[in-house]
This record gives sequence, C-alpha cells and structure tokens, in this order.
Amino acid sequence: MRTWSYEIRALTLLSLGFALVGLDRWIIAPLLPEMMRDLHLSYQDAGNAIGVLGVVWGVSSTLLGRVSDSIGRRRVLIPALLGFSVLSGLSGLVRSAGSLLLIRGTMGAMEGAYLPASIAANAEASPARRRGLNQGIQLCMFALFGLGFGPLIAAALLSATGSWRWVFAMVAIPGLIVAAGISLTVSEPEHLQGDAQLRPAIAWRNLFRSRNVVVAMAAIVCAMSCVFVLAGMLPVYLTNFVHLPAADIAMVLSAIGFGGGGGQFLLNWLSDFAGRRNTMLLCFVGAFLSLWLFGHAHSDVPWLFLTLLSCSAFSFGVVSMTTGPIATEAVPNILTASAVGIISGAGEIFGGGIAPSAAGWVAEHLGIDKVLWVAFVGLGVGIMVSMFLVETAPRRLVSQPLRAAPIPSDVSTNR
Repeated sequence: MRTWSYEIRALTLLSLGFALVGLDRWIIAPLLPEMMRDLHLSYQDAGNAIGVLGVVWGVSSTLLGRVSDSIGRRRVLIPALLGFSVLSGLSGLVRSAGSLLLIRGTMGAMEGAYLPASIAANAEASPARRRGLNQGIQLCMFALFGLGFGPLIAAALLSATGSWRWVFAMVAIPGLIVAAGISLTVSEPEHLQGDAQLRPAIAWRNLFRSRNVVVAMAAIVCAMSCVFVLAGMLPVYLTNFVHLPAADIAMVLSAIGFGGGGGQFLLNWLSDFAGRRNTMLLCFVGAFLSLWLFGHAHSDVPWLFLTLLSCSAFSFGVVSMTTGPIATEAVPNILTASAVGIISGAGEIFGGGIAPSAAGWVAEHLGIDKVLWVAFVGLGVGIMVSMFLVETAPRRLVSQPLRAAPIPSDVSTNR
C-alpha cells in the first residue's frame, strides 16, 4: 500500500533526477564556444555532440523501458543515474571530438534508460487522480533546469571556476547524491516483486495494438519537431533574419526553457480535469497559433519572448502528456515503462533527429526565414493526430477504468 509520505519522497527524488538529466544534457550548449576553441571543434562537431545524445537516447529509451518492465525499476534507475552523472563529469576530461562523441553517446544511453523507468515508478507511486499532476512535476524539471536555469548555472560555474572542464565535474556531484536517495527510498511495485519467471508477460510487438500508444508516438514526433527546430535553429534565425543583438537573443531564447517547464507542469495537471484528448488538442492549436504570432513579431523583443514562451509551453505540454499519463494509461502495468520508452524513443529519433535535419535543408535551400515551416507542418499534423486519441483520464471516465484502449488479454502470456 503506497502512502502519501512515500508518494512525496519518491516524487521529489525522481523529479530531481530528471532535473539533472536535463541539466547534464543541455549544459554543454552554453559551454560550446569555450570548448570549440580549446578542442578545435568545427560547427559540425558541435552539432554532432548534441545530436548523438538524442539519437542514442531514443534507442536506449525504447529498449530499456522493456528491460525495466522485466527486471524492475531500481535495477535500471540507479545505474542510469550514476552512469550519466559520472559521464557528465568525464566530459570535462575530453581531448578531442571523437572522445566527446563517445562520452555524449554513452550519456544518451544512460539518460534514455532513466526516463521510462522513472515515469513508470512515478505512476506507481501516484494515485490515479494525481497521475497527470505528479508526472507533470517530474517532466517539467527537464526543460526548467536544462533549458531555463541551465545556461545561468553554466555561466555562474564558468565564472567561478574559470574552466568549462570544472563545470562538468561540479554538475556530476548532485546525481550521485540523488542516486543514493533513490536507492534508499524507491521500492518495486507489487507486480515486479518475486520471481521474474512467474510474472505474466506481453510481447513487445503488442504495444502497437494499443491505439493510444500509436497515437502518442505520432503526437510526440509532431511536438518535438517543433521543440527541436526552435531550440536548434532559432539562434541563427534571430541573428541572420531578425537581426537581434546577442543580449536580446539570449533573453528571447530563455523563453523555451521557462515556457517548456511551465507547460509540462500546468498542462499535464490540466489534463487530469479536462481530459488527455482535449488538452492535447488545445496544446497543438495553441502552439500553432503562438508560432504564427512569433513569426510575425519582427524585432519586437517582448512580443517575441511571450509568443515563444507560449509556443514552448504548449509544445512541451504534448511531450509531457504523451510520455507521462497517456503512456502509463495506455497499457497494462506490466508494460508501463515499455510504453513510455517506445513513445519517447520515437520522439527523440524522428522529432529530435529528422526534423532538425529537415529544417537545416529548408534554411540552406529556401532561406533561414522559411525555417519555421518545418515546425508549422509538425504542429498542423499534430492537430489531426490528436483527434484519434482515446480518453483515459480517470476523472473524465464514467466508470473508472485506469487503462483505456488496453492490449487484449489473449496475448498476456506471450513473450
């Protein structure tokens, strides 16, 4: 029996862990100018260092979500948290582009493993009526600390230590502390206790028999095609097309982190009351309209900030809903982490990999002013995709089944 005390302790530790995932992943961005000079990196090397983590994250999340459903949450959570923390510290020791890519890719494997296991553990610690709220709290930490506070933390540590190498070493320490806390606090759910050979299992391929898993995979690709295009291309767009000075660009771009963090929390919470389907539709429409206003804001810095804040909030809201309550309500509890992993993996590989490449092609051949088209297409398709979602929010259901659109029971013994 889960208690309120356990819920709060588990939520706090899992959320802090995901904050460190965001921080360790994105703190490299503000440090890249110093790193490029010291390591003689090209722009392509810098882009690869960021991109390789996302691609490996997607593969790892897809595979290790299933592993977590087989061997338990703790056996994935603790090694993953320790692993990416140590690797983040080792990033300060790199001497070449090759060693940087190797470490960043391995970090992606560890961080990709943490996501599905931690979201599943969050769902198992949370009562159904607070599932969206609690998962929103955890998921918002990624954008808030990775893209919001991350640049500020990097700047402060760089100023204090004088070396980007020491910055990586210092941000590794909190992860070791949180890993110890999780090892002492988070316990396995009842269905993962006892002999693993005696547990019922469902073939991984049967995830695709859940309609909401398929819809969520499509929706997160649409949302992340907007998120990653904005995060990756807006600095160039604001510099070469809008012609903003560096200080104004930094302020505008901070809206991605703070808007994304707020959206992941508030919109996940809203979905507990308004429903998953209605909230997803609201998010895609809101993001589309916000992006249109952003594209017509010209050089008005406050308006650019506010419209980007809104677009990021709605876009990240979809990301948090699809990998949070929608994923965990779409399948039986023995496949919770598997569903989170495969949805997250689709978003990272396709939304985080292909969409930025498409945006680069558009900028190269059609002009930097057309780069927002890729995000518009993703959000427009997302509006249509959201229509196919089956409602699963417990508060919105007349009878209270927690797993709408489940995988049929006749495959429950297949591997």
